[in-house]
Amino acid sequence: MSAINDPIADLFTRIRNGLKAEHRYIDVDRSKFKVAIVKLLKEQGYIENFITKDLDDNGRGIMRVFLKYASGRLPVIQGIKRVSRPGLHIYADHKNVPRVFGGMGMAIMSTSHGVMSGQEARKRKIGGEHVGNIW
Repeated sequence: MSAINDPIADLFTRIRNGLKAEHRYIDVDRSKFKVAIVKLLKEQGYIENFITKDLDDNGRGIMRVFLKYASGRLPVIQGIKRVSRPGLHIYADHKNVPRVFGGMGMAIMSTSHGVMSGQEARKRKIGGEHVGNIW
């Protein structure tokens, strides 16, 4: 198995592909950053739930993300996109945190106070790295 250059883009791609295939859940490798992002998605109502499992004593593990659908198997997540990437980090101060689809979506921000929505970052006047958008 080859190494993944951008684990967050991999997470977003697995979510996107899982929704298109109408899967109930997806499995991804676990990291603290991925858990923080998925926790934010759950708090904001974009996913149903998630659980983490240890594979060994070295801290390696997987995370199972339960995808959320509205009535008629229509996915709650219409789109998810990586903005900042390993080769080009995108930062924004609290005044320039982007609004996604006029407030209908959410910017995912990584700040010194943890991962939070763009709206929360603006409210708390905290800037940070613009990880991605979801709508």
